[in-house]
Amino acid sequence: MCSEPYSAKLSRQHNNTNILAFGAGVIGIELAKMIIEEWLNAEFEGGRHQERVNMIMDIEKK
Repeated sequence: MCSEPYSAKLSRQHNNTNILAFGAGVIGIELAKMIIEEWLNAEFEGGRHQERVNMIMDIEKK
């Protein structure tokens, strides 16, 4: 769940997220557009973050 563009960007860069969520009751349309744009344009950085993503994927397989 992201409430501003920076956390949306980091969710992709550090966690390789494939789902974006935000509260419609607290996020206006223009802020929502900014959040979505940052999230869509960000790319997973891999590297030190890949180990955490692998751990999550292992849990999901169980």
